[in-house]
Amino acid sequence: VPRVAVPVEAGDGARYAPLLTQDEQADVLERLDFVLRNISELRKEVEELRNSLQHLAAEIVGEVRSHLEETQKVTRRRRFPFPRERSDSTGSSSIYFTASSGTANTDDGESEGGYTTANAESDYDRESERESEEGEDEVSCETVRTARRDSLDLVNEDETHLILDSSLEEGLGQLLQQADRLHNGDEQEKREGFQLLLNNKLAYADQKDFLWRLARAHSDMCDITEDTEEKRSYASDGKEEIEIALQKWDQSAECHQWYAILCGQLSEHESIQKRIQTGYVFKEHIDKAIELKPEDPKSYYLLGRWCYQVSHLGWLEKKTASALFETPPTATVQDALQNFLRVEELSPGFSKAGRVYIAKCYRDLGNNSAAVLWMNLASELPVNTKEDAESDRELEEMRSV
Repeated sequence: VPRVAVPVEAGDGARYAPLLTQDEQADVLERLDFVLRNISELRKEVEELRNSLQHLAAEIVGEVRSHLEETQKVTRRRRFPFPRERSDSTGSSSIYFTASSGTANTDDGESEGGYTTANAESDYDRESERESEEGEDEVSCETVRTARRDSLDLVNEDETHLILDSSLEEGLGQLLQQADRLHNGDEQEKREGFQLLLNNKLAYADQKDFLWRLARAHSDMCDITEDTEEKRSYASDGKEEIEIALQKWDQSAECHQWYAILCGQLSEHESIQKRIQTGYVFKEHIDKAIELKPEDPKSYYLLGRWCYQVSHLGWLEKKTASALFETPPTATVQDALQNFLRVEELSPGFSKAGRVYIAKCYRDLGNNSAAVLWMNLASELPVNTKEDAESDRELEEMRSV
């Protein structure tokens, strides 16, 4: 309530006391300065949104144009549906084999051993006429003879496919084990794991466990690199990979978990509106991951972080959320604490960062003794990740306060 000015002295020389004290005036100035800063930030966000919309419009135009060009190319190719006749030159007589299941018919011919060949029969029939020739034709004919000898073996086709399938599964299992080991290593090993998965993408792109690990490797690279554009690129590419997996395996907890993580990493380079919108998506997929795999401590850790960040939203973020969404995200420090404690229940010492968050929650709730206890417990754990290193610095700051 404003103070009422009262005369200090009577008569013509009366002086009036100020409406606000000096401290109150300083407080008003600080509040006005805070409002001006928020207005300036909001203006920047509006400008970013405008630029994003212009960029999106340009991308849509580019995609439509590319689609039209591709359609025209396909139309031109369809005008020549029949293969050209094979030349009799010695440079075109190479033979290519493709594994087939059962009897597969082709335009050029088929070998007896279940292998499709390109012009194999004609080359074999003319073998006697080419005994004096050197180079590719001799190698090709020898390949045909080998395939024909192999076809005489009485091998059951079903048994052959079982052997191939088991071999692929064994190779995939070894690959995934190696990828997990590299993921838990240092930055150089994470880079090696990322390259390893990229090199095997063509072979295992239809495997669920391979795809979510490939998305995880993109997330690792996003954490490692310092360049902003590279971070955005890795997060975007990883999100695309895991979106493909979710279309086929909607009941995979790992797919939902890493989709949420990559969405969060990508939103770090977006506007306030996009970050808030991503928050809803993040929460939805983490809840789904917990529903599908309720004993995974990582999902509870991620949910705890989400709750802690929402409970500490700034004034501008809260106002933006209220203006854009009917039901803004809500969470309390107590919600975050319960999730972090659940992590410790499932896997004690899961991460240094998790214990630092528990200490921060207790500090925010006014329980200083519990905060000190968990700070000490966090100090006992080694620094294994970049996030742990950041938490270690926070721990030192908390001790200095």
